[in-house]
Amino acid sequence: MALPASYQAALDYIFNYVDYERRRSVPYTEQAWDLGRMRRALAALGDPHQQPRFVHIAGSKGKGSTAAMVEAVLRASGLRVGFYSSPHLHTVRERIRVDGQLIGRDELVRLLDRCRPAIEATPGITTFEILTLLAFVHFAEQGVPWVVLEVGLGGRLDATNVVTPAVSVITPISFEHTAILGNTLDQIAREKAGIIKPGVPVVTAPQEEEAFAAIAQVAGQRGSRLEAVGHRWRWTAVADGLEGQVLDVERLANGRPAFALSGLRLSLLGAHQQANAVTALAALCEAVEAGAAVTEAGLRRGLATVYWPGRLEVLRPPDAEGPAVVVDSAHNDASARLLRSALAHYFRGRRLRLVVGVSTDKDLAGILSALAEDAERLVAVRSRHPRAADPRLVVEAARGVGLSQAQVASADTVADGLALALDGADADRVICAAGSLFVAAEAREAWLAWHPDAFSAADWAWEAEPPDFSWQITAQRPAPGPA
Repeated sequence: MALPASYQAALDYIFNYVDYERRRSVPYTEQAWDLGRMRRALAALGDPHQQPRFVHIAGSKGKGSTAAMVEAVLRASGLRVGFYSSPHLHTVRERIRVDGQLIGRDELVRLLDRCRPAIEATPGITTFEILTLLAFVHFAEQGVPWVVLEVGLGGRLDATNVVTPAVSVITPISFEHTAILGNTLDQIAREKAGIIKPGVPVVTAPQEEEAFAAIAQVAGQRGSRLEAVGHRWRWTAVADGLEGQVLDVERLANGRPAFALSGLRLSLLGAHQQANAVTALAALCEAVEAGAAVTEAGLRRGLATVYWPGRLEVLRPPDAEGPAVVVDSAHNDASARLLRSALAHYFRGRRLRLVVGVSTDKDLAGILSALAEDAERLVAVRSRHPRAADPRLVVEAARGVGLSQAQVASADTVADGLALALDGADADRVICAAGSLFVAAEAREAWLAWHPDAFSAADWAWEAEPPDFSWQITAQRPAPGPA
């Protein structure tokens, strides 16, 4: 099924500009990553980014999950809320949402037509800047009072960093994009801390000592109160299974509990999501101070129902009929360690088969050292993304961490790799597709083609772009369920 011509033309126009998500061979300088471009284009459109209140979120790991939780709670509390995230799993429309709904194709076409004069009057504007511009205009037109704004890359020079938010949030810092952001945690943290604005409170997730020191110093220099999760905020997991997690959370003041919530249910899996949830809670408390009418009922419902696919997502739970199937977006050694720990926890005793594809700028040896050392089998794949690494590099790295030639295979596509991993797998196995968000996305799309009944009508996989897959989703989309 082809996309509508006007929408396809809009995508062609947007992605014809310089796209740093698809090519990273550019210097990380203020000339290449010029916030002045965004400010000039926004000024030509009436400065739409000055209308809503923002929760601005940067970090190496967990920023998308944390952002999704903040958005879910605001919406469940009855607030109208915009959400800007990147990259996308299945459709570019995921990046711009209001009240949980993807921006419509016709709406994106209309917005682009409105913004085109400003875009074309801004030399050097990039694809990400155009999408960010469209998001700001859309949120202003919709009149949403709150927007959850996820940083694309870094923070200091990111196109989103033109806002003055109600609260800045920095999720865990780890080694990523070292050729761009720096090769120490201090350097990377300072780039992320570039979103901290003078006098605006900042919430940080638990950090390595070096990263925390950098964030604290920047916050102090800018007169921004720092709320550190893991210091005054603490939590206990009272339940943790495939059906979700349950947390007790408290915030200390003068060494004593000043704020406590028990029995918070969290739909996302993994111990790392507990820290993300508490970080989201701390950010929401700051939003309340800035006027957001968050309710306890909304908080509980938002965390219990948050939808953030492709992150430790169980597509098929374990049962007597066959293996469990999991997708995850682990893309560096730190996230790979978290994934391996979570798989060991949730699928204790089951042998692991991996489907792995990475982007060319990732630490492949670090990822596989953390993830694949005790894997029964690994299938190397390449996603459709232009920056996807050659599977032969994955095979070589897998051999380097101790897997034998018989344990390693490769496939031309993620779908073929997933099928190969599933071949002969029984209920004592767990299949995990990981290495990048793009691999997780294509694994979800393949699973939808094979098992459409496993996906709700609202799942983004039904909106997958581009449409020219080697396999096609031919099943009928289910009727929408209850809200």
